[in-house]
Amino acid sequence: MSTRILSLYILFMLLVTEGRGQDILTPEDAIRVTLENNYDIRLAENSYEADQLGVSAGFAGMLPRVNLVLNDNNSIQTLDQTRTDGTERSLSNAKNNNLNYGVALDWTVFDGLKMFARHEQLQELEKLGETELKQAILTNVSNVLITYYDVVQQQQQLAVLDSTLVISRQRVELAQNRFTIGKASKLELLNAKVDLNTDQTLKLKQQESYNNTKIRLNELLARDGKTDFQVVDEMTVDKELFLPELEVLAKERNPELLTRIISKQIAELELKQVKANRYPVITASTGYNFSRTESSLGFVTNSNSHGWNYGFSVSMNVFDGFNQNRSEKIAKIAIDNNELMIAQQKQALLSQLGTAFQTYQTNLGLIVLEHRNETIAKENLDITMEKYKIGTITTMEFRTAQLNHINAQLRHSEAVLQAKLSEITLKAISGSLSF
Repeated sequence: MSTRILSLYILFMLLVTEGRGQDILTPEDAIRVTLENNYDIRLAENSYEADQLGVSAGFAGMLPRVNLVLNDNNSIQTLDQTRTDGTERSLSNAKNNNLNYGVALDWTVFDGLKMFARHEQLQELEKLGETELKQAILTNVSNVLITYYDVVQQQQQLAVLDSTLVISRQRVELAQNRFTIGKASKLELLNAKVDLNTDQTLKLKQQESYNNTKIRLNELLARDGKTDFQVVDEMTVDKELFLPELEVLAKERNPELLTRIISKQIAELELKQVKANRYPVITASTGYNFSRTESSLGFVTNSNSHGWNYGFSVSMNVFDGFNQNRSEKIAKIAIDNNELMIAQQKQALLSQLGTAFQTYQTNLGLIVLEHRNETIAKENLDITMEKYKIGTITTMEFRTAQLNHINAQLRHSEAVLQAKLSEITLKAISGSLSF
């Protein structure tokens, strides 16, 4: 086995070993971990759970209130009494005791239908919590995917710089050989070494950016920033997005717009509750009481009783300084404001979609163009490399071809990334991002 083949075999085994030491994090894995760990999503889930628990007839005031009642009053007094027949009686440290206990029930049977409006409002608040949870999921999943594909692109850039270093090392080796046999000047060798050092510097900086972005992704995934991983090698861009379809989806699914619509419905139910204050409130009450009274002085020294009590009360606001009218007007203004915010949100939504779609189309065109440029630059570099080996072109011409190829690869990678980010943005705005 030749030395060159042995070296390639060792390098291959090292790469395989390194790959096994790092987990491959797919976009689906990143989304799954985000849904499980992300703090913003977990907070939104807890808020939604609280909203779900709040939807109850009890919170709406539709159910009776039952209380256990216990009152025990005691006193020690010195008494002087003059009775109607003129007799007088005195007693020091007279003890008196009054004990009452039982069960009391109060039930608001009519309040102008406020309780029913309140129950509907609690249901709308549950929907609002669900929408806010979807918004949190959409925002964080899109941020994770954006960061994830940023890591993918930087990983691609590292691969480009690695291939560039291979070419630069070959160039130094060729320059060294040509200098040794006297076919090239030392200046050519020094230029080749300077360019190699420049490429190594670029790779170090790119490696730093790559590592920092991985730390940021780990942060979004709510896991240890030192967790090492690799990402997939390529980005697949959905090229079939259609603006009219996205606009329809956005009006139906966009969480921010749905939040405005639900907020308007909540404001309408708030107005119903305010208007209910114009009607009487009827409350029924009943209970079963036990009573015991003890007195050291009096006609009755001991008394016990027990039994039912029941009744009802009616109250109605007749005049409150015109506050009722003001409250209704304020509630109507809140509804008008929500209608304006819905219209504003729709306009902003369509504007964002239109702008993002234009960017998306531009980036799709750039992918085609930059791929063509990369192919041309690669062919040019191959031809230049062969000519450089036989010494028919200068070092400067070779370096120019090499840089053109590097830049073409980087621009193509950047174009794919930007198209992917445009796709994610469009799907996030339209509420169609899959998670």
